[in-house]
Amino acid sequence: MQLLRWLLFPITILYTLIIWVRNKLYDIGLFKSQTFTVPTIVIGNLAVGGAGKSPLTQKLINHFQQHHTVASLSRGYGRKTKGFRLVSVEDHVKDVGDEPLQFKKNHPHITVAVDENRAEGIQILSKDHNLIVLDDAFQHRKVTPSCSILLFEFQSILNPILLLPTGNYRDTFDQTKRADLILITKCPEQLKQEQIAQIERKIRRYNTQAPIYYSKISYLPPVPLQPDSDFTMQEWPKDILLITGIANPDPLVDYLKSKGSRVKHLKFGDHHAFDEFDYKQIKKLYTFLKDKGTVVMTTEKDAQRLGLDYLAGIPVFYIPIEVTLEQEEDFLQKIAGFIS
Repeated sequence: MQLLRWLLFPITILYTLIIWVRNKLYDIGLFKSQTFTVPTIVIGNLAVGGAGKSPLTQKLINHFQQHHTVASLSRGYGRKTKGFRLVSVEDHVKDVGDEPLQFKKNHPHITVAVDENRAEGIQILSKDHNLIVLDDAFQHRKVTPSCSILLFEFQSILNPILLLPTGNYRDTFDQTKRADLILITKCPEQLKQEQIAQIERKIRRYNTQAPIYYSKISYLPPVPLQPDSDFTMQEWPKDILLITGIANPDPLVDYLKSKGSRVKHLKFGDHHAFDEFDYKQIKKLYTFLKDKGTVVMTTEKDAQRLGLDYLAGIPVFYIPIEVTLEQEEDFLQKIAGFIS
């Protein structure tokens, strides 16, 4: 697989050139970017998925809803609908996308909307809201936000920076210069000083002003996917059938193994749309493993896309996550300063 990606390196060069030209046209003002009177927070990353944007979005919503009328706006990746749409807890994932549906279920009283044209979505939401949080919109340069938060997954930023398809980056690293705040996510428990120095040398080549913060992912107790089921977890299972359709499930796998579990992993692509063949595969594997007392686990994002009817009779639990920052109060105060 890695060999194939290097064989596609000429496409990477072409893609890099296209992205560089596009950014330069915005920088010189030939392509226009729109500002808004309503405060806006953009959360994004330069690589493809897996940086922890969703839990950070939820953390900011939890914090700022105390003093603001907050709305969450995203593209609604993977949905089959087009244009502006308000998200309801009764919606199907194919109509609004998995992450917006997750936000709405966790915050039913908050306005959650999807629109591939973020500028249009902001205009609509600004009539009734005084703060809009945009998930995964750092590259949507038609919008100039009040505060841009750029995320880098810890391991990703330590690796060589290459654009798609050879690497995992979808934008050039020099765009770090546009960030107001930078957050390194999914850090190990013990950060080495040489790792911090390496990260900060990379970032400071392009952005000498933005504060750099470090965060970890915390896994919360498993929750039954079927809310009305009788499935309970009396003790942590020794055998787990893990089902994921996210960009980087490795930290979750490591966490489950650290709890002493043997993990059988069914790994699908990011935002995977589960079909009947997948459910047959899951059922077949669970039937084979259930004599060991195997429990099926998944992520909260995948839980939005898994069909309950297809998994009837199978104990499925999802694992919520949250972001913990070393300097959380300072981080939130910096954001408040940008949007005030």
